[in-house]
Amino acid sequence: MLSGLKVLDFSALLPGPYATLMMADMGAEVLRVESPTRPDLVRALPPQDASGQSAAHSYLNRGKRAITLDLKQPESIEIITKLIKEYDIVVEQFRPGVMKKLGLDYASLAAINPALIYCSITGYGQTGPLKHRAGHDINYLARSGVADYSRRLGEAPIPQGIQIADIAGGSHHAVMGILAAVVQRLRSKKGQYLDISMTDCAFSMNAMFAAGYLGGEVEPTAESNMLNGGSFYDYYETSDGRFMSVGSLEPQFLKQICEALDLTSLLSLAASPKPNESKQFKDALKETFLRHDFNHWCNVFSDLDCCVEPVLSFAEAVTQPHAQERGWVTQICANEKSIPQLSNPILKTGEGKEAGRELGAHTHSVLRDLGFTDDDIQAYKTRKII
Repeated sequence: MLSGLKVLDFSALLPGPYATLMMADMGAEVLRVESPTRPDLVRALPPQDASGQSAAHSYLNRGKRAITLDLKQPESIEIITKLIKEYDIVVEQFRPGVMKKLGLDYASLAAINPALIYCSITGYGQTGPLKHRAGHDINYLARSGVADYSRRLGEAPIPQGIQIADIAGGSHHAVMGILAAVVQRLRSKKGQYLDISMTDCAFSMNAMFAAGYLGGEVEPTAESNMLNGGSFYDYYETSDGRFMSVGSLEPQFLKQICEALDLTSLLSLAASPKPNESKQFKDALKETFLRHDFNHWCNVFSDLDCCVEPVLSFAEAVTQPHAQERGWVTQICANEKSIPQLSNPILKTGEGKEAGRELGAHTHSVLRDLGFTDDDIQAYKTRKII
């Protein structure tokens, strides 16, 4: 779907690489630029896959070519200025001002290629008092107000199992912005600059609760609303320490679960505006689920359509029949071996793509395509430019 787009990727770790992975999966040509002396830390992240590389690196960088360039060397900047005539999208993840010091900022590169779309992904954005601060996913969720009410009342916020601000905030918003800019460029023939702040994007994901506060002055707090534990919409422990998820908000679903649990006499309490009555219903759910084990409740709700589902381990999730039917996992070529990876959720595939390669795997071929001779390339290697 994105065949014809060429992306020059200066990012590392997760947000940028995940964004360019999505574009590579959809057909864009992605060329990743890494330092020859300070490679992406994900390359060393355990565990390794069957190819002998970091499984995370193999996944995040599949379908991409990789070159090494020491961006502090003027020869490297010359190489980038040649590439930018062909590559019409740049993704970078340095702190604000770094690319400008290198002479690789939007203004400098757009002077060479006016159609350039340039996307910067940072924790706090290119402006504002926090712009130079270091950060990670947990910090962006904390600063955006999400972490404070995503917890149990009286308890500490919980570190999330996935990187919400990095991926849903940084990666996804970057891809949306880039593709919107591509559409705009079809009309104007001009590119533009995109400033993607993971904290800005995480803040925007407050969505309904932000609307309630800004429009109705009701601040979201721990277990204070329908969707964060303030109602029966929650997780319930079974007798063997597993959990079931209950999201039966609509009347028809609520009626079914009450019938299944023999709680029809308490049906009127479920949606009661009185806290003591809604708590009474929730307590009844807790007590009922604790009477039987996980498998019992899986069997009870397997044929019911009332928004009650088991909390699966990852191993269970990936092997469930629905995952098999929907193609959640695909086989990828990695160093002449076939390895399983997450498939692209839009295309339901990843087949035909090669896993992330070793550091600088395509440096020589890229430089040859730009007209550099083997002697030039050897001289660059000797001087540690590549």
